[in-house]
Amino acid sequence: MRAFMNITKALADENRVRTLLALRKGELCVCQITELFGLAPSTVSKHLSILHQAELVESRKEGRWIYYRLPKPEAPVAVREAIDWVVKSLATDPRVLADTRQLTSILKQDPVELCRRQCHK
Repeated sequence: MRAFMNITKALADENRVRTLLALRKGELCVCQITELFGLAPSTVSKHLSILHQAELVESRKEGRWIYYRLPKPEAPVAVREAIDWVVKSLATDPRVLADTRQLTSILKQDPVELCRRQCHK
């Protein structure tokens, strides 16, 4: 029951759902996600923490950067099915398509420079 409740809580916020969909492109650092949504880094971190608690994302730390990705295929069935449902349900949503275009632009930027700029805002 707890896993189910964590997943439903995680999916109850538009920014968390949009984050899951952005991660379809592959691993992203927190700075890239922050740039995509224009939210405060602390807000993005809170959203990622909730997604991580629900096992909907995995993370790794490299130096001072934290990277997030969708879970591996060995993830619990409920997690894989929840992600599949989100992707199928929202693949053609205009906001998701706009996020995908914006993310393509963000991925062309040097992540180190992107993070440096965000630290000086």
